Amino acid sequence: MNFKNTDTHYNTLSVALHWLMFILIVTVYGSIELRELFEKGTETRDAFKMWHFMLGLSLLALVSVRLAARLVGGAAPAIHPEPAKWQNKLATFVHIALYVFMFAMPIAGWLILSLAGKPIPFFGLELPALAAQNNELAKSIKEIHETAGEVGYYVIGLHAAAALFHHYILADNTVSRMRLPK
Repeated sequence: MNFKNTDTHYNTLSVALHWLMFILIVTVYGSIELRELFEKGTETRDAFKMWHFMLGLSLLALVSVRLAARLVGGAAPAIHPEPAKWQNKLATFVHIALYVFMFAMPIAGWLILSLAGKPIPFFGLELPALAAQNNELAKSIKEIHETAGEVGYYVIGLHAAAALFHHYILADNTVSRMRLPK
């Protein structure tokens, strides 16, 4: 497996993690949205919530590996033709926002369950609580988590729209850098 970026592509691990995390993020969002179709207290609704949490926490582990791969990978492949400076600044801001989102959201979810005094399931394991029970604080963090989730739709949408803009309008190599080399 290639751990270094090339002049034209991100390293194999970074590309694989990018697309795996995309699928997981869609699934995490989908599971929390689909739970709304079922009445509170039903097994199906609870299962969607559990999958939301477990897959969200999986993202925390994967984003840690992804950040390490990004640091080890070296300089990002250049975009040709080179974008305007404002586009580079916006891309940097959006990428930082995405990384903060991918770290903060799973930690917030874990903290919400901890503060609510609920079990913290993770694929057959029970994780330790991050804090002592405090229902009021759990409610406050849950509101922040939900609002951040709503904002996440826009940040992720901006990231995807920018990729499509670069690919179809500017016809540069932005998207091809995040594909596996042939």
